Amino acid sequence: MKWYQLDIDEVEKKLQVTIPQGITEEQVQARRKKFGANELDAQKKQSRWLLFLKQFQDFMVLVLLGATLIAGLLGEYVDAIAIMIIVLVNGCIGYFQEQKAEDSLEKIKQLSAPLSNVKRNGKWHKINSRELVAGDIVRIQSGDRIPADIRIVEANSLEIEESALTGESLPVAKIGQAMTETDLDPQDQLNMAFMGTLVTKGQGIGIVTRTGMQTEMGKIASLIMTTKKIMTPLERKLAELGKVLIIVAFLLTALVVILGILQGRPLYHMVLAGVSLAVAAIPEGLPAIVTVALSLGVQRMIKRKAIVRKLSSVETLGSASVICSDKTGTMTENQMTVKKLYLNGEFLHLTGEGYQVNGEILNGDQTVDGDHPNLDAMLRYGILCNQANLKLQDGQYTIDGDPVDGALLVAARKFGLNEAIKAEYQLVKEFPFDSERKRMSVVVEDENGRRFLIVKGAPDVLLPRSSFYLTKDGRKVLDLTGKDKFNQAIERMASDALRIIGIGMRPLQKGELLDDAAFLETEITFIGLYGMIDPPRKEVKPAILACRQAGIKTVMITGDHANTATAIAKELELLPESGRVVSGSELNQLNQQELEKQIEEIYVFARVTPEHKLRIVKAFQSRGHVVAMTGDGVNDAPSIKAADIGISMGISGTDVTKEASSLVLMDDNFATIKAAIDEGRNIYENIRKFIRYLLASNVGEILVMLFAVMLKMPLPLVPVQILWVNLVTDGLPAMALGMDTSEEDVMKRKPRNPREGIFARGLGYKIVSRGILIGLVSLIAFLFAYHNDPDNLTYARTMTFTTLVMAQLIHVFECRSEKSIFARNPFENKYLLFAVLSSVLLLLIVVYWPPLQPIFHTTALGVLDWLIVLVLSLLPTILFAYTKK
Repeated sequence: MKWYQLDIDEVEKKLQVTIPQGITEEQVQARRKKFGANELDAQKKQSRWLLFLKQFQDFMVLVLLGATLIAGLLGEYVDAIAIMIIVLVNGCIGYFQEQKAEDSLEKIKQLSAPLSNVKRNGKWHKINSRELVAGDIVRIQSGDRIPADIRIVEANSLEIEESALTGESLPVAKIGQAMTETDLDPQDQLNMAFMGTLVTKGQGIGIVTRTGMQTEMGKIASLIMTTKKIMTPLERKLAELGKVLIIVAFLLTALVVILGILQGRPLYHMVLAGVSLAVAAIPEGLPAIVTVALSLGVQRMIKRKAIVRKLSSVETLGSASVICSDKTGTMTENQMTVKKLYLNGEFLHLTGEGYQVNGEILNGDQTVDGDHPNLDAMLRYGILCNQANLKLQDGQYTIDGDPVDGALLVAARKFGLNEAIKAEYQLVKEFPFDSERKRMSVVVEDENGRRFLIVKGAPDVLLPRSSFYLTKDGRKVLDLTGKDKFNQAIERMASDALRIIGIGMRPLQKGELLDDAAFLETEITFIGLYGMIDPPRKEVKPAILACRQAGIKTVMITGDHANTATAIAKELELLPESGRVVSGSELNQLNQQELEKQIEEIYVFARVTPEHKLRIVKAFQSRGHVVAMTGDGVNDAPSIKAADIGISMGISGTDVTKEASSLVLMDDNFATIKAAIDEGRNIYENIRKFIRYLLASNVGEILVMLFAVMLKMPLPLVPVQILWVNLVTDGLPAMALGMDTSEEDVMKRKPRNPREGIFARGLGYKIVSRGILIGLVSLIAFLFAYHNDPDNLTYARTMTFTTLVMAQLIHVFECRSEKSIFARNPFENKYLLFAVLSSVLLLLIVVYWPPLQPIFHTTALGVLDWLIVLVLSLLPTILFAYTKK
């Protein structure tokens, strides 16, 4: 179907849809059933069977299975079967860890998927783009990624960059009319928008013609998306660490085996014991547990309204030292309310809060009536030059569109005007708001055929373009005196923390060309000022204080007037007495070197453009800071990409900004950034906790065997016991540590140095010293039991086995804090309690259940034995409390 050749009514007929109504839910279900989801085929996921078999491809595991096979052939059936079962269970745990990580990442991917603005059953909705079907009416605007192939029906200054499809980087101006040419290539189809391309300017409405693999993008095999797992820097660092640990563990294990053989011990027993020890000692599950810890932390972030798009940002969050945050909507409620109007040289006050239309317009104490000069025109123009809609849901009014536009609609309602007046005018041309232009304008034609331009925007942009202004006595030339009056009003309103929007108009001749916005938006008749407030969010002030205690500087960035920004910053206690406020014009006077010298003193940037943001990020980075930067518009993407942690807005953010970011705020709230940093710090600390636990346990396991061989004693553990210790102490407790909540003082510590090594802050010392102590107390248990009853080696090994397990399970609670085992409530982490109790139960089963005793070479222990075991198991914790650095 050559959609570009069809008129709009023909497209509607072919797709059985009308633009005012959109398609019905029944049509959606039928079309999705026929054509599937609107997505490109991703790379096939690895089958669960292959993922399970992957758990047994480790070299040392294969060697162990080979040795076990030899044991079976030599008649050691019980040991062989027991080892096979333990290896199988270990494989299941590894599989579960990897599957959990994969499922978590898939959920994150779905949550961060782009949204589309779609009309169904006559109402606009935001839905996941993968749910689009042919026939859907979609609205697109600057910053959106085109979600499917679309036949454009309305185009307002719409330009789309199609390099993803055509390779051509220059944006293409789009039209809504049918094209008569035949056999046009996609790049020449000016009334079509194609999946994956990017809206760089303007806005439009279109009808979805093709979805998923039927789109132009779907036809190009080289552009089919594939899923490729990229390791985070921490995972890469730990993978390299794992290789070093494998070599160390292998050498120590080889030393145990060689010493044993030189002492005349049976070759077969020593090889099997050595391989078992290597399998237990090598932390092959470390990368999987790291991924699980990261993904579990990410899940917790989702509950706190933050979606992580790049796992590497989780690590970086803990190092953040500066947060550069937008004011509007992030630090404030994003519920604009007009509180003052400046008109005819006087102030009018409006009552009411938020988007509720109940309220009055007052001149002093008197309610103004419909005869108030120029008020009807000002509020009427505010409705016409507007892209928002006021909706009534469950008795409450909400805004579909920009909050500033919404505030103008609510102000008009308080005067008795509503959006129905739009029907009295024909929209001829629209120039959408642009962050560079800082204004929006429309050309409308009234019932008498008269045309005029209405423009609204930043007063400092509109006043220089204005030649006249309205007074009670009519239109006057805007001279210096008139401009001074407006500027004084602006200063007064800004000092009250009001955001100010100016509005004006210009009559047009019927034949005037309407292509040049810059020309049309001159010789304006300035009408008045709207002063609106966006109150600070209640939770932001405590969040800023918490960030300050954590050594993180908060910087406000806004397009508002400097006085407005200063007032809000002081209310939030963001601006210290010595802190500076710098405007965009002042920023333009500074070169990058000067900005870098002054950046530490600046806390508020006012009247800035998105281009300024990039300079601000680079200036902070040059001073060694790790910078988090927020943004929502398409022009924010470069600064978000340049920041160490790019943060986009989930509600107001464009698709392009979300794609450039590493973190998406589902509620556009500054407090969520603080929560994400808290969680990011906690995830990193949790990873350190289980590295400490795993490695200290593994050091203890190797050393108890090495010490015994060096003393020419019998082996204190048999292979099946070594593997069992690894199974019951490494798996669940290590994972449970990764689910630990953050410590109370996590946001009172300085940001972590990004170049800090894994073993920094004394972690290496703790691992080695605790490992030695665990190995020694286990050996003491063996020597004590063996000395008391030299003929009962099973009893001595049971004492060693039990002491080793209990010492590790006590140690896991100490790993929860850098301070001591008593620093945290041991009952706080329910997952860890469950994991430890499960491990103790499994230990008791192999010690006391007769059918398992011959398999695990254990015997029942008495009360006195347990007393000795518990004293020895607690000894490392007691000694460590007095000997730690």
